[in-house]
Parts: sequence; C-alpha cells; structure tokens
Amino acid sequence: MTDRVGGVGDEVHDDLPDLSDDVSLEECLRQSRSAGFTGMEKGRRFPEDPAVMLPILKAADVTLCGGWFSGTLVTEELAANKDRILPMIELFKAVDAPCIVYGEVGRSIQGDRSKPLATKPKLSDDEMKAYARKVTAFGEWCAEQGMPLSYHHHMAAVVETEPELDAFMAASGPGIPLLLDAGHLAFAGGDVLRAIDKHHARINHVHVKDIRRAVVDGLDRTKQSFLDAVALGAFTVPGDGSLDFGAIVKRFADYGYEGWFVVEAEQDPRTNPPLRMAQVGYKELMRVMAAAGYEVETQGFPAR
Repeated sequence: MTDRVGGVGDEVHDDLPDLSDDVSLEECLRQSRSAGFTGMEKGRRFPEDPAVMLPILKAADVTLCGGWFSGTLVTEELAANKDRILPMIELFKAVDAPCIVYGEVGRSIQGDRSKPLATKPKLSDDEMKAYARKVTAFGEWCAEQGMPLSYHHHMAAVVETEPELDAFMAASGPGIPLLLDAGHLAFAGGDVLRAIDKHHARINHVHVKDIRRAVVDGLDRTKQSFLDAVALGAFTVPGDGSLDFGAIVKRFADYGYEGWFVVEAEQDPRTNPPLRMAQVGYKELMRVMAAAGYEVETQGFPAR
C-alpha cells in the first residue's frame, strides 16, 4: 500500500504565538522539507489567497496536507459555520488539499490559560446526540462543496475522552470522517489501539503526536490549563515520547489505512528546536512505517 507522510503541524502555536512568532512561513516550510516531510497543515502564517500560497508551496516543494477550521456547531447554527468555512473550502480545493480539519471551539477551554483542564465542557447524552447529528450534516454539506472534513477530538473540548469520542461516533454518520490524534487521546486517558479498532472505518486523517507521560501524569488538572500543559512539554514527536508508534502505525496498516500521517510537536521551540524535533519525528515515523509495510510517497508539491 502507498501512503503519504504529512508535515509538522503548527496548531497550538496559534494559541501561544509568543512561542514561535518570530519564525516565518518560508522558514517553517524549509525546515520541515529539509527533515524529509512532504506536506504541512495550514496555520496562521499561511496566506488565504491561493495565488499567493501556491508559489510559496511550490518553491518549498511542500503540499498543503490539511488545516484547522474553528467550528462552533455546539453553540451556533449551520449557516454561520457554512459562511465562515466556504472561503477555506475554495482555498483548499485550489491547492489540492485532502481535507479540512474540523476542531470544535464552541464552549472549549483549549485556548484559555485561566481555565483548568478539569473545567472542560461536557455534553449530556441528548446534547451529544444532537451535536453529532449537526456535525454530520455539516460534513455532508462540505463534501458536497468538494472538500471533506476530518473531525478532530481535542483536549479541553466537548469531545475529549474516549467515551465522549465513542458517543460522538455512535450518534454521527459517515458524512463526518474522523481525525485520530494519538497524543490527544492518550492525554485524555484513552486507548489509542482500541480507538483504531472501533473507528478505523471512519478515519481519513491521522496525527501522530506523542506525549511525555511523566508531564501528563504530573499535571494538576484542577489548577493547570491545556496551554499550561503544552508549555510544560506534555506533547512531543514520535521517538521522543511515551507512545508505541510501531504498534499504532501497524494497527492502521492492518486495517488498510492509506492517507496522511501528520507529525505534530506542540512545544516550546526554545527548549526543543523545531528542526531537531522534525528530524526525530520523521526518522521514527519512517522506521515504524517501513516495519508496518507502508510504501511512502516522497514527492512534495504535486506536478501541475
């Protein structure tokens, strides 16, 4: 089977710009490509105009392999989210991106450093069912516009824990595919292999984020926030943390997954330089993918 390998994500640094605000998009792309990655997910540094973005991607020999949309379906109507995502759909179609990552920020505390992890929002059973149906309808509409979504379960959001993910998946439909994020699920106390077993048929995008177990276990969730955890080094790249990515990637291969594996390393670049982390993550990912029988496509920007 042939698989693509994604690039280094730049998600949480949009919430903590002081960690990396002095690094240009071109430098991010250059370092990511030099480490071996062929794609990168969209962050705040990327231009919104495809006529501007495409030359930058082409010069770096990197493709856009996804990107975060801050959804608010738990608190707002479909129409408001459709209006906000439509320009992103057109942009992603223009640059041949595989999907848009839907991240729920309604009622979320993921970007609020004053809110401890223990105060994360929780939905009742009826609220979860209604929310899941709503997200399914939104995913179906986005696919009709020509761009599939990938639902990102996330720390400090309404779908964080493994039981919450299971409830969301049971109440939603195939119109909303799943992004499986190993680091977020492990941080939330979930079993990554079990989640793959249960939900592999709906997974269309994968984040191979690792965790530092000692940091995660040492958090006081009644006092410390998600962003506090990030700043303390809760997350890292495969090969530098506590998860067994050999077993995780093998499980994906067993189910025939073919798609992007996106390495993320949301951490302080002053103590963990991004290029070195990218190199560590890429090396480990290539090792475990080869062991799982994957053939990795190494071309970056697609020929046009």
